[in-house]
Amino acid sequence: MNSILSRFGNDPLAGLDGQEDFDGATVKGASSMSDSLPRFDLPSTNPAQFLSQYTDVDSTNSSARIKLQHGTTTLAFRFKGGIIVAVDSRATAGSYIASGTVKKVIEINPYLLGTMAGGAADCQYWETYLGIQCRLHELRNKERISVAAASKYLSNLVYSYKGMGLSMGTMICGWDKTGPALFYVDSDGTRLKGDVFSVGSGSTFAYGVLDQGYKWDLEDAEAQELGRRSIYAATHRDAYSGNSVNLYHVRENGWEFIANYDAAKLHYDGPGDNVAGAPGGGYGWDVRTKGLSSTLEAQPGQDQGGEGGQPTSTTAAST
Repeated sequence: MNSILSRFGNDPLAGLDGQEDFDGATVKGASSMSDSLPRFDLPSTNPAQFLSQYTDVDSTNSSARIKLQHGTTTLAFRFKGGIIVAVDSRATAGSYIASGTVKKVIEINPYLLGTMAGGAADCQYWETYLGIQCRLHELRNKERISVAAASKYLSNLVYSYKGMGLSMGTMICGWDKTGPALFYVDSDGTRLKGDVFSVGSGSTFAYGVLDQGYKWDLEDAEAQELGRRSIYAATHRDAYSGNSVNLYHVRENGWEFIANYDAAKLHYDGPGDNVAGAPGGGYGWDVRTKGLSSTLEAQPGQDQGGEGGQPTSTTAAST
């Protein structure tokens, strides 16, 4: 960049006097012409340093004028039938809901899925680029890339941009020679292998449902229901998550898109009576407690006039 500044930063037409232009004519008065031309100054600062001055991208600048707020809920977990991947579909810009139909599962190839949390552009670009590299690996080696290799490639790729403002928290999910495999990769280059992951502002709510219902020997329908309920819990409690739930199932023969579920409909009606694994009815609190009451009825011998639990008389107490 400094070399560009030295060539064009001061006088864009300097040194052209006496030279020929494209038509063969001699250039005259170039230096005087440059005085009236607008200047285009190129930045000489480090982009990462410039970004950290004005944003809270590295979480150390609390007085930053630009607050990078991210909100989403994504999850994935391994079980005997493969991998369940479930995400919401809301994109936020601070408190503004920018979109309600974002596709947060990126289909890398027929056997690999990536999830999207953090900066939408970062995740979409780098995971699409990862798909290109996975295809080139197949052409070079005549075999499908493993989930471990794909996740390692992405981890190495984003680590080279560490500190430059990338915001990315993703899960790479797929099936290879070792069976179902799941890796967490973020923009710091962190790469973790595991069985259960949830990423995003609503992940704490999703983990609450996941940890309660997860086990390795889940049936396919039970696993899909667990993924649905977990994302629903996040959409219900987290303001930055919502709109709808997208559900995928990765099996030995590749991934399958199960369905898109409206979060509001899940609250009141559930996923539908014909959906395997669903108990029927909505997921909301009012639906689950309909017809029930938390009011304690007075038992025989108790006063109903406000002194709850007090005997009405000594005779009643003795009997």
